[in-house]
Amino acid sequence: MHPLLGRLIISFVLFLILFPVLTSQAFIIWPWYGREWSVDLVILLVPFNVLAFMLLWNYYLCIVTEPGRVPDGWASTLRISLSEPDFLSGEAYEVKKLTGGPRYCRNCERHKPPRSHHCRQCNRCVLRMDHHCPWVNNCIGYFNHGHFLQFLLYVDVTCSYHLSMVTLRVMSSIGRRYYDDPSGLELMFIILNYVFVIPVIIAVGAFSIYHFHGLMGNTTTIERWEKDKAATLKRHGKIQEVKFPYNLGVRRNIASVLGKNPLLWCYPTVPPGTGLKYQLSVGDDSDAQHAWPPRDPTLENQPPFRLPDSPWTYENGDVNPTLRPTNTRLRPINRPPTDQAYTSALPPYHPDFQSDAYPTRSYSPDSDASYEDDHPGVRVRRGSEGYEVGPINREEILREYIQGEVQRVGRYHVYEPDTISDHGADGEPGLGWDTDMVSDDDRPLELPN
Repeated sequence: MHPLLGRLIISFVLFLILFPVLTSQAFIIWPWYGREWSVDLVILLVPFNVLAFMLLWNYYLCIVTEPGRVPDGWASTLRISLSEPDFLSGEAYEVKKLTGGPRYCRNCERHKPPRSHHCRQCNRCVLRMDHHCPWVNNCIGYFNHGHFLQFLLYVDVTCSYHLSMVTLRVMSSIGRRYYDDPSGLELMFIILNYVFVIPVIIAVGAFSIYHFHGLMGNTTTIERWEKDKAATLKRHGKIQEVKFPYNLGVRRNIASVLGKNPLLWCYPTVPPGTGLKYQLSVGDDSDAQHAWPPRDPTLENQPPFRLPDSPWTYENGDVNPTLRPTNTRLRPINRPPTDQAYTSALPPYHPDFQSDAYPTRSYSPDSDASYEDDHPGVRVRRGSEGYEVGPINREEILREYIQGEVQRVGRYHVYEPDTISDHGADGEPGLGWDTDMVSDDDRPLELPN
């Protein structure tokens, strides 16, 4: 993210915080109490300002606190014991199950501790990375995760207190005397405060529930994605159930982020530890602790991708003979047309259509395609992989369609007149009419008796 864009986002967040905090007190609560100090006014506004101060303090700490970076030379001083991991002392490390070594970051080109991930925005590995938050223009990692959770908590509490305070002012003006009604300026700021605070408490409240649930399970946002992936692999029968190795219980999970003293969980503190190693939960199978995050076993033995020597190949690597380049051949000029294609805007079955009255263009299958000398019968279009399709004769298609419709029984009622024979009614010759010699206009309506 560009530094200027990050500063603009932080300024916007500060505006969202300060506008309801200041305007609610200056234009709503202060006129409500008659613009005079009183004990009730102090009791009402002091907790609100304390909550607002804690909100701004934690937001500042989220921005300026270093989330945690991998120290130089960390892998050289690492000591790993796979045979007897110490679950209670916190000396166990997350390693690769196959090699027994620590995890490696290809972007940073160095080893990384457990639960750390590479951030593309910060371009470095972050200890116990949760996510990169654009609202604080910083990564949420090991050392500022607690400040971020406290910031969410104080946003929820401060917005709830603010809405309660403004709602009390609105309820007090209902059914009272006319001089207790809010003025026009006060009514405008009441509406603006509702418009600012209600969407914030809904969005941040849902976001807070998600992160508080992850705190109780000692799970970051990335690790929740890894849990979903592991559940999908188990559901498809590719792996066995793998236990999440960092779930220590609700109280110990919260203490690992906010500190061991419950009285200071709402106060900004430094998290315990260095962020390089984490205490693992007690399990029966020690190998399961080092198998997180689980991988798809079908991808472990997959050979690395290698580009083929020739671009004209099948999927199995064999050369496709019909895709050899043919655009190097010279195209013949003034070739006699082999077929005619109409360029009229009218369809051929239109009554006003005349094939000779419109210009035509010559079409030759050989103009856009060529035959391979060693593969006769295969017509390949230049520069493509498809087979050529000849022109469509629309007149023939229309003729076949009309003949089929006429021959269908019951579709049309065809008039067929009865012919008059050369013999009379009594079978005597010469008394009849020759229908071939008489026109339709001269034919009598009735035969003479």
